[in-house]
Amino acid sequence: MSVSVAPDTLSLLNDLVAAARRAGADAADAMAVEGKSLSVGWRLGALESLQRAEGQDIGLRVFIGRRSAIVSSSDQSPAALAELVERSLAMAREVPEDSYAGLADPDQIAHAFPDIDSYDPTEPSAEDLIAATSRAEDAARAVAGVTNSDGAEAGWSSSRVAMVASNGFSHSYASSSHSLSAVALAGGGAAGGMERDYDYTSAVYYSDLEDPDGIGRTAGERAVRRLGAKRGRTGKVPVVFENRAARSLVGHLLGAINGASVARGTTFLKDAMGTLVFAKGITIIEDPLKLRGFRSRPVDAEGIATVRRRLIDDGHLTTWLLDLRSARQLGLTTTGHASRGISSPPSPSSGNVWLEAGSRSPEDLIAGIEDGLYVTDLVGMGVNGVTGDYSRGCAGFWIRNGQLAEAINETTIAGNLKEMFKSLTPANDLEFRAGTESPSVRIDGLTVAGV
Repeated sequence: MSVSVAPDTLSLLNDLVAAARRAGADAADAMAVEGKSLSVGWRLGALESLQRAEGQDIGLRVFIGRRSAIVSSSDQSPAALAELVERSLAMAREVPEDSYAGLADPDQIAHAFPDIDSYDPTEPSAEDLIAATSRAEDAARAVAGVTNSDGAEAGWSSSRVAMVASNGFSHSYASSSHSLSAVALAGGGAAGGMERDYDYTSAVYYSDLEDPDGIGRTAGERAVRRLGAKRGRTGKVPVVFENRAARSLVGHLLGAINGASVARGTTFLKDAMGTLVFAKGITIIEDPLKLRGFRSRPVDAEGIATVRRRLIDDGHLTTWLLDLRSARQLGLTTTGHASRGISSPPSPSSGNVWLEAGSRSPEDLIAGIEDGLYVTDLVGMGVNGVTGDYSRGCAGFWIRNGQLAEAINETTIAGNLKEMFKSLTPANDLEFRAGTESPSVRIDGLTVAGV
């Protein structure tokens, strides 16, 4: 279902851009965002938090030559909008020139806007969210071995975005998000150390959320199976990343091919275009037009049409993630990856991205390992984007003779993303639960630091 912002919002933005042009701007664009949200926290059988927020903001970006400035306001009265124009132009006259700044050319902007079904008109009530969280927490606490709860949370949000620019672009769209999570604790006291784990579900449409009882039960079972965890063994071993941990590896790739980093030369993949970055046969898809996708959008924040593409095709890197500015720095054409807020300039970001599933099950990947590690959670952000060096804390299970054995925690895994990407083998358990996805993956030869 596609829902646009009210026509009067586009009209207001058009008038604001026109006023900026009359006041001396060579070019301008304006954006309006209207957002609503509702969240509930439930813990130990009682309501812990209930929050609702509503807001409406407008931002104006003006260009005087290659100088630009952005000013935003939540006040949309005529006097406030007149002041917005005056302040933005005054600021633009004072800032340094940026030779890469500027709007898209008129022949670059999108004129067709595919329906991405990004908006659910269902607005859950506080009672709906309370019922879901209480069910999830009750299910988690009912699991044998669960001794405490960190609660359950549910949330809903919707936003309506409109943008008008002096290059002729004008469009609006709406999006929504629903989520539910539960966190359980096991052990403690006479049982020894306490362990914590979680499960969650999120969706664009309320009806696509997973069952609260299942979310809570899985959270409890995951916490209990971690009881007795100890530090892993030190050595160089194969490592299997569970799918929800493996998606962070795809995230590291997206950071490394971000056009802003490429233009600055601060990424380990700066010279990798067209080369073999992953093993042959590996494919990573980006689809910002995916129906009901978490990061779907028909156009980017500069009015450029978004398209489905293979970021990695048969192991080869095919593209950077470019907005207009980074594309101009590199002497290339924007790829439609601009993202921005009301008061910030555009910068590159991705849409829905996933590593395509392989043919083997996670159990098959584990079965061939005599001595290794199965990672269920990652801690910290020890990743060097310039060199690709990778070092993160983790928790999970030791693999012994092809089977999951004792639980481990307080362990570190290390390697280099260049080698890790090339030795990655995907499993067949791809799930779409966030904006960046991956099946479970196996990577051989990582350094594990434990006892």
